[in-house]
Amino acid sequence: MTVEFPTREAIASYQLAQLRQLLGAILPGNAFYRTKLARLDPAAASLEDFSARFPFTTKQELVEDQRSHPPFGSNLTFPLTSYTRYHQTSGTTSTPLRWLDTPESWDWMAENWKEIFQAAGVGGGDRVYFAFSFGPFIGFWLAFEAAQKLGCLCIPGGGLSTQGRLRAISENRATVLCCTPSYAAHLAEAAASENFDLKTFAVRVIIVAGEPGGSVPATRRRLEELWPGARIFDHHGMTETGPVSHECPAQPGTLHILDRAYLAEIVDAQGNAARAGEVGELVLTVLGRAGSPLLRYRTGDLARAGRPCACGRPGTALPGGLLGRTDEMVIVRGVNVYPTAVEDVLRGFAEIAEYQVEVDRSRDLMELSLRIEPMTGCAEAEALAGRVQHALHGAFNLRVPVALAPAGSLPRFEMKAKRWKYI
Repeated sequence: MTVEFPTREAIASYQLAQLRQLLGAILPGNAFYRTKLARLDPAAASLEDFSARFPFTTKQELVEDQRSHPPFGSNLTFPLTSYTRYHQTSGTTSTPLRWLDTPESWDWMAENWKEIFQAAGVGGGDRVYFAFSFGPFIGFWLAFEAAQKLGCLCIPGGGLSTQGRLRAISENRATVLCCTPSYAAHLAEAAASENFDLKTFAVRVIIVAGEPGGSVPATRRRLEELWPGARIFDHHGMTETGPVSHECPAQPGTLHILDRAYLAEIVDAQGNAARAGEVGELVLTVLGRAGSPLLRYRTGDLARAGRPCACGRPGTALPGGLLGRTDEMVIVRGVNVYPTAVEDVLRGFAEIAEYQVEVDRSRDLMELSLRIEPMTGCAEAEALAGRVQHALHGAFNLRVPVALAPAGSLPRFEMKAKRWKYI
């Protein structure tokens, strides 16, 4: 259910009521938070009081809790028989977390996904193709059910090759595609080699998630060039939280938090509120997922603290979308380098099919180097490498060596891309 708030004060009032309801629901039965908050007055006088007194929850805490209380941990508000859904995190940066949901929590998250679809202009009559594996990663499972609730024809793409998916998208006249930005690019690359003409496809919206590329201007432009007539629409979420944000329909490159569902904070390295314009870590309190709750969860996602969006919506906006992860930002000779900033430079070159960044941490001073795979038929590959190196120097004032990789040698990704290699 979409809730429109006229003012920030109305948002805060709604969130405080939801927060108090959540605390009342979880503290009697949730062993994890009952122990964590044992010495704390659980009554939140205000949102400011909540942020000032309640501790952060970290992923490492949850990992250790599941290790101590296998297999699902103690962050369960209800008896185990109340849970009907199982998913787990991708484990790209740490031990995977197992996550359970009750039917009520699952339905609440599906409603959140409906709001994302509606913001993207998707509704009954659309044919939505889901190009992902339907494995234990939560991926687009919720989106599939939300699209059904909206009256869309839902077409699963699990278990198919890239060529098989292209054929299914074409033959079923899918109007909406859900996948990662990297996989949207890979589908387009494969279409060119397999003689599929994307201009004849019916896809008008591509909803991307799983990595920050949808809010990176150069990546967005590149994908819209590869998929003529399709709009790229960004979204982000996590297994632990569910769907969190969607792109502003009027201001591409800005993400709106679903304020009725999440209390969002952006904090600096010391855990204090980041000032407007500063980059900090996104912290989320999940207001409606009582079965497996999260209070002040440090997501590890980097975002810029901003003012309300220029579109006029009064809620929490993330200008530039997600900028990367706290464990991915590297400091090279005093320069903060974010993966999204590197991608924005590289996706400005249409001749680059794929790339890989190598981070050498074995030296006293960290160094970056880059491998690029030119598009098939690129006539001046050596010159391309030189131009890329020049562009990186201009963006970061760093010399980043650029080497060429043979055609087809760099990995392609269906789920989260892993382009940064650490040695």
